[in-house]
Amino acid sequence: MEYKDYYGIMGVNKDATQDEIKRSYRKLARKYHPDVSKEANAEARFKEVGEAYEVLKDPEKRAAYDQLGSQWKAGQDFHPPPGWDAGYEFSRDGGNPDLGDFSDFFESLYGRRFHTAGNRQQDHRGFQMRGEDHHARVMVDLEDSYRGATRSITLQVSSLDENGRVVTRPRTLNVRIPKGIRRGQQIRLAGQGGAGHGGGDAGDLYLEVDFNPAGHFTVEGADVYLDLPLAPWEAGLGATVKVPTPAGTVDLKVPAGSQSGKKLRLKGRGIPARQPGDLYVVLKIIAPPAKTEQQRQVYEQMKQKFSFNPRSELEA
Repeated sequence: MEYKDYYGIMGVNKDATQDEIKRSYRKLARKYHPDVSKEANAEARFKEVGEAYEVLKDPEKRAAYDQLGSQWKAGQDFHPPPGWDAGYEFSRDGGNPDLGDFSDFFESLYGRRFHTAGNRQQDHRGFQMRGEDHHARVMVDLEDSYRGATRSITLQVSSLDENGRVVTRPRTLNVRIPKGIRRGQQIRLAGQGGAGHGGGDAGDLYLEVDFNPAGHFTVEGADVYLDLPLAPWEAGLGATVKVPTPAGTVDLKVPAGSQSGKKLRLKGRGIPARQPGDLYVVLKIIAPPAKTEQQRQVYEQMKQKFSFNPRSELEA
C-alpha cells in the first residue's frame, strides 16, 4: 500500500489554512473534472484530489493525518503504525461516502469510521437538537481488562483558530475501564460528546478500546498467548515452572517429552468475562550455549547417547 501525500496532491503547504485548501480544491476539481478535462489521467487525478480534500477539509481527520509524521514520502510502502490514531477525538464520521472511490491508504486510516457512520442519533424537539456523538480510540493496559480500573485518559480535540489553521487541545477524562473489556469494544460516556443546540442534550462519547503492547503477551479475542522458553532438560524430563500471566504468576506442569510449539491451555485464564478466554502457553525450547570444555563434553555425550534426527520428516 502506497503512502499518500495529501498536501502534495493539493499543492499546498502543511500549514495551509482551510480557506487555502478549499481554493486549491476548487481549482484542481475544475481542472480535472472528467466531464470537461482533456488531461489523459483526468478521472484518476479528480478522484485523488477529492480524497485529499476529504481529509484536509476536516480539522479532525487532518490533525490525525498530520501526526503520522513527515518521514513518509509519496509512493513509499506504508502500513499504519499500531494505534496511529489513538487519543484523537472525532465528532463526525464523515457521512457514508462510496469507499470504492478512495484508495486503500484512505480506507486503512479512515474506512472503519465511515463504516460506523450513522450510529449518531440526533433528536429534534422543536428547535432543540441533540449534540453529535463523538468517537475516539484509546489504548489501555491488558492488566486493566483483567482487573478493571479507573484511568486518566487524555484526548486531542481539533478545531480551527481565528486564522483558519488546525489547532489541537488536550481533554482529560477519568474513565472506568470495565473488567473483561476486549479489543474493539466501546466504553460509552453519556453526555461527553458534542454540545446540544437550543437546549438539547449533549451527545455521547464512545471510546473504542485497544491494548497497549503487552510485553510477552499477545491477544486474540478473549484468548491470551505467551511464548514460554524452556531448557532442553525441562522439556525432555518434564518440570513445573512459574509462568507469568496478566493476573499474576502461576505454576505450570510441563509434560515430559514436550516439543517446541506445543500449546498448553490454562482454561479460563484469558480475558475474564461471563465466558472467559483461555491463556495458551506456547513452548519454546532454548539450547544453552556450550561455553566451557565440560559443557561441550555434555553435548558430545548427548550426541552419542541419543539416536535422534530432528530433520527426519524433511528426509522422508
